[in-house]
Amino acid sequence: MQSKYQFSRLEFSGSLGDLGTLLPLALGLILVNGLSPNGVFLSVGLFFIFSGLYFGVTVPIQPMKVISAYAIATAMAASQITASGYLIGLVLLVIGATGAITVIGKYIPKSVVRGVQLSTGTLLMVEGIKFMLGTTRLQVLRQAAEPYLSINSVGPVPVGIIIGLAGGLLTLLLLDNKKFPGGAVVVLGGIALGLIFGIRGGLDKINPGIHLPQFLPLGWPTKADFTFALFALVLPQIPMTLGNAVIAYADLSKDYFGDNSKKVTYQSVCISMALANFVSSTIGGMPLCHGAGGLAAHYRFGARTAGSNLMIGVIFVILAVVLGNDSLAVIYLIPLSVLGILLLFAGSQLALTIMDLENRKDFFVVLFMLGITLSSSLAAGFMVGIVVAWILKSYKLNV
Repeated sequence: MQSKYQFSRLEFSGSLGDLGTLLPLALGLILVNGLSPNGVFLSVGLFFIFSGLYFGVTVPIQPMKVISAYAIATAMAASQITASGYLIGLVLLVIGATGAITVIGKYIPKSVVRGVQLSTGTLLMVEGIKFMLGTTRLQVLRQAAEPYLSINSVGPVPVGIIIGLAGGLLTLLLLDNKKFPGGAVVVLGGIALGLIFGIRGGLDKINPGIHLPQFLPLGWPTKADFTFALFALVLPQIPMTLGNAVIAYADLSKDYFGDNSKKVTYQSVCISMALANFVSSTIGGMPLCHGAGGLAAHYRFGARTAGSNLMIGVIFVILAVVLGNDSLAVIYLIPLSVLGILLLFAGSQLALTIMDLENRKDFFVVLFMLGITLSSSLAAGFMVGIVVAWILKSYKLNV
């Protein structure tokens, strides 16, 4: 019987697979919204570790994308983000503890789950390409394609495109290599580039020590913060969380790990995220969730056991506790185009899950959801997809 915890090069490579989703949003919330680096990275690390220990398989940890993206785009107050973490945690705790999510999950057709996965995968691929081109929101805010490198172009060609093409080819060559796993090679190679060509801002000022998190470092949110967060952040986030971070994620975990993922149920996933958000909000972190895209990323780059969770979790805990707010200086070493490579391959892995669909109606639902998602949002695609799937199932309609 395979051990629940393996600590091989492949597991380490897989543990790095979802940094492309995690780091950009985390950096945005820290730099734009003023969240605590210590609280953000410590809560991520602890969530990785405890999720791995409880579920016994590889478990992804991600920022809640609707909340994070809107908060960054509008430079929202940190107290409102904290309020959203408490509120979304309460919602997830209620629907998880009461078993309501299990009832909801029973009525979600497989085509809708695959639609969420294809849509999420496509969004990840698009974002990955934007990182290479230098057109993401974070890069626009920093007014540079690679804000932490001293070189931003080679002649007329943006350096991100060069790194992206070279790193993408290297990843393809090493993707299934057990001796030199693609994910680890690309990330470590990116750090090497950062050390050679990076601005290395803050590395000379790092002061290692013991940096414990503060209790409510941003203060307790006001009633106005909670009211605003409920309508602007939490309500738009709920459909995406249920579709991608609960239902699509739990189903994908079963596809990947079979009986080993028996603890990954709709109910346990909701409660896991609820508890994580209570802790994260209390120490100044960001709203957190699981996610099908994150699991696809970890799995594609080699993660097969909960050992990957422990490795990446320990890295984040060390960054937070030993370096405190100076941990950003280390994160800056990774070029954003390298994160784009990870997103591109993670997205393609997740999108390919639609290959087990067999009939035209299912493919129609999946593609319809993709169109809605690209023109509106994943939450809208999820809700419309449910309606379309049930209409096609209930009536004698052809597509």
